[in-house]
Amino acid sequence: MAQLATIFSTFTLGGIHPPDSKELSKDLPIETMPVPDVVSIPLNMQILTASPPVEAVVEKKAALTEGRLIGKPIHFLGVNIHSSVSGTVKSVETVSHHMLLRVPGVIVDVDRSAPEPSWAPRDWQSLSGAEMLSIIRDAGVVGMGGAGFPTHIKLSPPKNSPVDILLINAAECEPYLNCDYRLMLERPADLLDGTSMIMKVLGVEKAWIGIEDNKPLAVKALEEARTGRHDGIGLAVLKVKYPQGSEKQLIQAITGRVVPDGALPAAVGAVVQNVGTTIAVYEAVALGKPVYEKVLTVSGRGIARPANLKVRLGVTLRQIVDYLGGTTPDLAKVVLGGPMMGLNVSDFTIPVTKTFSGILFLTKSEAALDDFGPCIRCGRCISVCPMGLNPMEVSAYAEAGRYADTLAYGVRSCFECGCCAYMCPAKRPLVQFMKLSKLKNPIR
Repeated sequence: MAQLATIFSTFTLGGIHPPDSKELSKDLPIETMPVPDVVSIPLNMQILTASPPVEAVVEKKAALTEGRLIGKPIHFLGVNIHSSVSGTVKSVETVSHHMLLRVPGVIVDVDRSAPEPSWAPRDWQSLSGAEMLSIIRDAGVVGMGGAGFPTHIKLSPPKNSPVDILLINAAECEPYLNCDYRLMLERPADLLDGTSMIMKVLGVEKAWIGIEDNKPLAVKALEEARTGRHDGIGLAVLKVKYPQGSEKQLIQAITGRVVPDGALPAAVGAVVQNVGTTIAVYEAVALGKPVYEKVLTVSGRGIARPANLKVRLGVTLRQIVDYLGGTTPDLAKVVLGGPMMGLNVSDFTIPVTKTFSGILFLTKSEAALDDFGPCIRCGRCISVCPMGLNPMEVSAYAEAGRYADTLAYGVRSCFECGCCAYMCPAKRPLVQFMKLSKLKNPIR
């Protein structure tokens, strides 16, 4: 019998509860954005390697069908890239990237007369875990909300770190974002099937879907979809607290296990996948469909029409803005991702990659635009840090250019959740100081 939904507590150290600002798009069903005339598909959709992890396997004027392989990995952290459209290769050149400025890419002129692709659904329950893992690798599945770590590697934990539990991160605790929430409402059976597939790959018998208690409709949808099915999958209903969606915090909230500093979740027998990745696994294994689309939230009061969109990889921010009716006159900041951990951008030629979770168009009333002041030593940043770090000391040494001194304060353990900066009354850019200090102290 499937486990019943269980009310858990939350992680113990630090954390905050910012206004969730999800009301702009929470009730909007996922809509499919029409394919534009041209897409610019980056061949580096990750931020894991300094050198390009993928090379093009198509040339100018090549005819493409939707889902065709266009890039193969040349680095073990690279993954296959597939064409998101049918059409003709206009050029193979550099395209904009949200983190790396310019990366190799394939620009495709779309052929609107091309037939719809036909995939080959499989009897996935008859497949072995090894067969599923191979399919996941070939489909180019990555972590869909972070740095894009290859899923087939994550699902192959070291033999000296046996895994006994799978956690699905359905917390979506970042303000504004609703793409995972909508997927849970609209595709709960696919999420559960994807969870069962990953369990089989890992060889585990237990899984929990970790979801915060401010999403009762999603809990209900998942409960109904798993009735009489999916033994071993439980719903861990969690108290609301940011950053509950972080791997280490989610593991502690659900299992009570604490991942050691510098270690991966497998060190405590756990693997964590998010909702988007799990559904991508389902599509790859059950439908034979590679990853070339992304569901993301477009929100904020600086966009004419908020939406939860399913878009093709390679569609640009400008094309999305035009589709949604443009921006408002008081637009002040554009953020890729959520407001806590997202990245400010100004280049609307940036194309969508596999890791996008949202695009926020924030007005002056929504964005933090104040100049920062000196640290007043209040200690609020310390009290909310979920890793128990001392951001004010890191910022002091970083501001003085003494980056090596930040190592004594555990700067490498920071995962840049933004709790410290959110609480700072002096509006200091503490996350940026953390990030800069890590860049100045690379792991060799």
